[in-house]
Parts: sequence; C-alpha cells; structure tokens
Amino acid sequence: MKKATILLLAACLLGGAAFAQDSGDGGFEFQAGIALGTDVITNAAGLPETWNSLGFQPDLGFGKFGIGLDLTLRFQLSPSEGEALAIYPGDWVPDYQGSGMTFLDLYLPKIMYFRYGFKGDPLYAKLGSIEDFTLGNGFIVGDYANTRFLPEQRIFGLQLNLDGALFNFPFVGLELLTGNLARFDVMGARLFVRPLVTTGIPILEDLQVGATVASDLDPELWANLDPASAYVDQGLPAVTMYGADLFLPLIKSQAFPLAAFTEMAFQPQGRSGFMIGAGGKLISLITYGAQLRLLSAGFIPVYFDANYDIFRAAKAEFMETAPAGEGFAGWLAKAGMSLFEDKLFFDVSVDGPFAAIPSTPSANPAEYPHLRGVIGLREGVLGGFFFDFAYDKYMLGKTGPFFEELVDPTDAVITAAVNFQTGAAVFTLMYNLTWNPQTGDFDVTSSLQSSIKF
Repeated sequence: MKKATILLLAACLLGGAAFAQDSGDGGFEFQAGIALGTDVITNAAGLPETWNSLGFQPDLGFGKFGIGLDLTLRFQLSPSEGEALAIYPGDWVPDYQGSGMTFLDLYLPKIMYFRYGFKGDPLYAKLGSIEDFTLGNGFIVGDYANTRFLPEQRIFGLQLNLDGALFNFPFVGLELLTGNLARFDVMGARLFVRPLVTTGIPILEDLQVGATVASDLDPELWANLDPASAYVDQGLPAVTMYGADLFLPLIKSQAFPLAAFTEMAFQPQGRSGFMIGAGGKLISLITYGAQLRLLSAGFIPVYFDANYDIFRAAKAEFMETAPAGEGFAGWLAKAGMSLFEDKLFFDVSVDGPFAAIPSTPSANPAEYPHLRGVIGLREGVLGGFFFDFAYDKYMLGKTGPFFEELVDPTDAVITAAVNFQTGAAVFTLMYNLTWNPQTGDFDVTSSLQSSIKF
C-alpha cells in the first residue's frame, strides 16, 4: 500500500504540472466508451478459455494532458448447471489460483494511460501501455513493448523524455523507462549532452553524446507468475548492462534527413559489442538504415527488444551459461515507406552475423538472421478501417533453408490489431501468437470487441 500511495502522489503531481504548464494547445475533451467483447485467455490448467467482457472506458483530455481508464469485467453466462453468471476473479483478486499477482499488478492497469505532452515535445511522459520505446540508438533497448500479454494481462509502465530545452538549457536531456511500475523490474535510463549546441558550428552543434544503463531485476518474473507453465525457477540473477553512444544529424531537411550514430555496450560476463550505422529518409517517403556490428562471444544486441517480456528468462539463462568463444561481426539492414504524414507505414529490418550458420545449434539469437516486419494504417486514410501488424522471426536457418524458415512458425511472434469504425462504433480484433517450443504450437491470446464512444 505504501508503494501504491507513492505512485498515486506522483500521478497527482504530474497531473498538476501538466495543467500548470499547458499552453492552450487544446481545450477540454471528454469521451467515454462502452465495450463488449470476447477474450480467449489461458486458465490455470494451461487450456484456452473463453470469457465475455464488458468495459467502461472514460477518456479525458485537457491540452497536452490526458488520462484514460479501462474498467473491464470479464464474465461467463450460465457457465455450469445451476449457475447463471461467473465473474473472472483473475482481474480483481490478488494471487488468484497462486498466480502471484499483487494489488498493484491488478489495479494499476485499470488506468489505461496517463499522458502529458506528445512524442517529440521537450517533455513527454506516458504511464500505461508502452508500444515501442527506444533508448538512444537502440543497441541496448530498441522498440521495447510491455503489451505482449494483452488481452490477458495489461502492464502499467512509464516512459519519459525530458529535453533541457524546456528550461532554456539545451545542453542535456534524459530518457527514462520502466516496463512495470507495479514491480520496477525492467528499467532503463539514458542521459545525453549536446556539448557544442551553442557554438554555431554546422552539423557538430547537434551532436549528442549519451550514456545508457538498463537492467532486469527479475528475469524470471512472468515465467514464475504463470501457474500453467512448466518452467522451473532457476534463481537467475539480475541482468544489467550499460553503454555509451554518439548521435549526429548530418542532414536535417524534412525531405532528406540523414543521421550517423555509433554505440558501444557492455553486458554481463565481460561481453561487449560495438555498432556504427546511419539512417534517414528519401523524399520524405522511403526510410532506410544500416549498421555494422562487432560482437564478442555471447553478446546479444538489442537485448531489450519488442518481445523481451516473452524471452527474458531464456536470455538471462543464456547470459549465465553461455560458454566462451570467438567474437564475430554482424550487420543490420532496414527499409520501409511512410506515406500520408506517417499514417501508412511499412518497415522491414533484417540482422545477422557475417558468418555461416553455427554447425552446433546455439541459443544466442545474434548468431542467426532475424527478421522483423511491421505494417500499420492509421485512422482517416481508408474510411473507418485501420490496423497494425508485426511479424518477428528469430533463429532463421537454424533447422532449414532461410526462405523456407521465413514462413515457418517456429520461433516466431505475430501480433495483429484490426479495427473498423462506423460512426461512434468501433470493432476491434486483436491477436497475439507466440511460438511455444514445449508444445510445438502457438500460444494464442485473442480479443474481439465492439465499443461505442459518446
């Protein structure tokens, strides 16, 4: 309860600051929605179970400040003979069926989000779901998300971007992340300086020099909280890593922006990695990037990635047990398109080693090619239709030819959210599919909802 009180006071202070600093960019806005849907979640026996859901979702905005709640009740009608209604207690009862869920685990996520500012502002703070947070150049933390267990479990995290320009002191900036405010398990921070910002020297005045630290204090958290899992607690220690980076915008035009960057990172057991790269846009439409990587044996680039919460225990175990070996060089290439002011976007990145596939299977994903593809369509382009899709394929070539494995579900993670809006009504279909090597099949969570905004 003490931790809950501290978090509530922090939220109140942030809210007060938001109202005090609001510059009149927008007026008061209030929306509320009623959502009715169906969720498929995993029960204590590890079997899929269907529950109906009824939710009330108020949303308040004032200038740059916004807060949304998600008060959802999952239930079953006539679940058994003589029983008219069953309420899913896992949403409201701490440690239900030995899940290990605490008061904060359950009740903090009832706040869907708490926000001040917008991405790119000198001050941007968001509490709630985190979709794609990156620290610096992303060599340690890249596209991290805490949404991989939706709709079964919502996690309440924090992301903060603070630029000293807000206080007329543009020399410094700060980026903060915690994946879960109820646990403070995954945390990261980056402090950067612009040492030449007032010199007026072309190009060099925009140089950023940064330092990053990131840690997972409980790598086995979600494996241990799943009562249906066969995972055995191994007592894995916290995983902490740190690094230093440079970021230099070479061209700042809207049509042809280009930046160069480099980063060096250090992981447990004396592992290290170095990266140098560049990226930008062509005619404001085509996005591109490339990296050259030099990695010591056992180093995992982008350790905290989009699917980190799913693989965190396996990564921590590898950090503890991986044998010594020779280092190797790696690469990354990415390309995509962004249209209609970023409302329609497509991006594909592929990374891997400059080496043949290991003759002896390895648990290090950096020793195999990895592909990530993302496509999204925002509201207002194609009538009331909008969507997001992501496909991650790890360990390409581990058991077969590259292109055959590309469409093989083994070691894949697929997320999809499809929406259709007509008038005040919105219909949403969400799927998360994660390959489970123990069952040889996907673990699937899904949700189908219809909601009305008024």
